[in-house]
Amino acid sequence: MNIIAQEVHEGTGALKVMVKDSIDIRGLRTMAGSKALMEVEPALANAEVVDLILKADCVITAKTNLHELAFGITGINPVFGTPVNPKYPDLIPGGSSSGSAAAVAAGLADFSLGTDTGGSIRMPAACCGVFGFKPSFGRVSRKGVYPVQSSLDCVGPFASSVEMIITAMQIIDPTFKSSEKIQHQPKLAVLNVEADSAVWDCIKDYLTQTNLKVEPVQVTTFSEAFQAGMQIINYENWQAYGTLTESGKISPDVQQRLLNAAKTTLEQVRQAEDVKARFTQEIDELLEQYDALILPTLPQIPPRVAEAENTVAFLNLTALVRPFNLSGHPALNIPLQTMTGMPVGLQLVGRKNADEQLCAVADFIIKAAH
Repeated sequence: MNIIAQEVHEGTGALKVMVKDSIDIRGLRTMAGSKALMEVEPALANAEVVDLILKADCVITAKTNLHELAFGITGINPVFGTPVNPKYPDLIPGGSSSGSAAAVAAGLADFSLGTDTGGSIRMPAACCGVFGFKPSFGRVSRKGVYPVQSSLDCVGPFASSVEMIITAMQIIDPTFKSSEKIQHQPKLAVLNVEADSAVWDCIKDYLTQTNLKVEPVQVTTFSEAFQAGMQIINYENWQAYGTLTESGKISPDVQQRLLNAAKTTLEQVRQAEDVKARFTQEIDELLEQYDALILPTLPQIPPRVAEAENTVAFLNLTALVRPFNLSGHPALNIPLQTMTGMPVGLQLVGRKNADEQLCAVADFIIKAAH
């Protein structure tokens, strides 16, 4: 299935875990899906999240493939191979944490780890029909995770249930409390954002099944936040990986994205930080009134692999996920499916550092729908 980049055998526990190959495991090369990094020295130490997984007596069975340098959204990787989307094999697995999502969808891992700088957990989770959680920014350690410096990136889990997402979070975030329960009907708002009718119809049908009351709300800075998130990730990824463009070993789509990213100016980053402050305030104010915000994870049904070679042409797929990297709020993908059997993601967003509450709200919604 082209999921596994390197095999690992550590730990003896019952839970099987796979880890994205942008996260260090001692003794293995961290290649980030790139030919340009195939000759790097093996990691001298585990990333902190890996040590926490092993401390919990889990077994790490593999490192997983990804969109090269975690700088792409389709999951297509011409060097190490594109992970097959197990439930929807004609469709993209989503990026950048493609292998981690596919591993869980295929039942190869109880949970897996990905990273999310601009939707890279939630998007592949939606494409592959699994749960994916981006914690609040800074909640989970990034020590031993690449790129080394990032003001947007978060490490988080994929799983086949909210219960397993919670278990994974207890392992990788020692401050995560498992006892959070929703005792009353949560107050929910639906963000008015642009998405295809097939996506919205699927989400609205699901919410109707829950019999939960939801209120429509508007966010004026949403599209600005998407563009601002793009500016910051472009600037920071050029700082991290710009020298690799001279190697001649970067795949064409990522090479071109990096060269375009080189044009990002500090003034554009400053303007993006201003948008970040305004968007964050707007979301914070909404979350003072509501327990969680609901919107689609992706604005459309994921494209077919055969149609998605050009990553740049599909950057709009991150329109609804990227803003919450900018603001740092926790966000969870709940997998849904249309009447015709196509994947749709319901994205749930919660208050900063209220990650436990967001998972509890998700659990409440899922149980209300059954």
